[in-house]
Amino acid sequence: MNPSEKTLLESSLTSLKFLHRGKVRDIYAVDEDKLLIIQTDRLSAFDVVLKTPVPGKGKVLTAMSSFWFRKLSHIIPNHLTEFSPESLVSTEELEQVVDRAFVVKRLKPLPIEAIVRGYVVGSGWKDYQKTGEICGITLPTGLQQAAKIPDGAIFTPSTKADLGAHDENISFAEAEKLLGSALAAQVRDKAIALYTEAADYAVKKGIIIADTKFEFGQDNTGKLYLIDEALTPDSSRFWPADQYVPGKNPPSYDKQFVRDWLETQDWNKKAPAPILPANILSQTSEKYQEVLRLLTVK
Repeated sequence: MNPSEKTLLESSLTSLKFLHRGKVRDIYAVDEDKLLIIQTDRLSAFDVVLKTPVPGKGKVLTAMSSFWFRKLSHIIPNHLTEFSPESLVSTEELEQVVDRAFVVKRLKPLPIEAIVRGYVVGSGWKDYQKTGEICGITLPTGLQQAAKIPDGAIFTPSTKADLGAHDENISFAEAEKLLGSALAAQVRDKAIALYTEAADYAVKKGIIIADTKFEFGQDNTGKLYLIDEALTPDSSRFWPADQYVPGKNPPSYDKQFVRDWLETQDWNKKAPAPILPANILSQTSEKYQEVLRLLTVK
């Protein structure tokens, strides 16, 4: 990351119609069939958008998602198009889209987040300690924190909360009620296939993907697509394989670093969040850049 490069907390395009500002992404209308999505440098933690942008973060998310979208496209199509974001904005607005924007198909997002877990960590570890289950899935007794799930990755969906609210883990049966049994099964199978192939690739690069979150959407015919982002430090836990030891939470190349710092603060996990200090920002930026390099550079 070039220290002199500007961060982007919020985009402000006038060349296209603004539609929505999410936790990280700003969305603009291109036409009836396409959207322009800008990955800003915003960071959310505990479902709260922080006021401090992370230098270079949006460009890492764009590069990482682009890598995975193409690498995993044989499993399921994704929402990318071949249209150039730079061709749709004015010269003055180029800086807001270069290396941080996609032109994508307009699709109907599914009302769940498709979470796949390969290891018992995070909210899954908390659930397991209380009940021996994660999202209604019974796991063997005696597993340690950060243990690999013995029989392979599990699908543990969650609701998609409005901005400022918290996502809630749900069972597969509840996902079936929201999606219908056939679509829920398709989402589960595709999500596990995506995670498994990515995790097998990543471990050869020295990275464990402990868990990840996918989002899916449908076109007018009901065809399923992978949308939003894919296997980024925002949506996944990336652990250095050489520092992994079952029984404790390994260091990570993702926003867990920020979550850990926030946990030390006197904060109720509601907006506004504490301002991130410069050293936390720079270390977070470095972690994002490093995992991008490790995973995508041949």
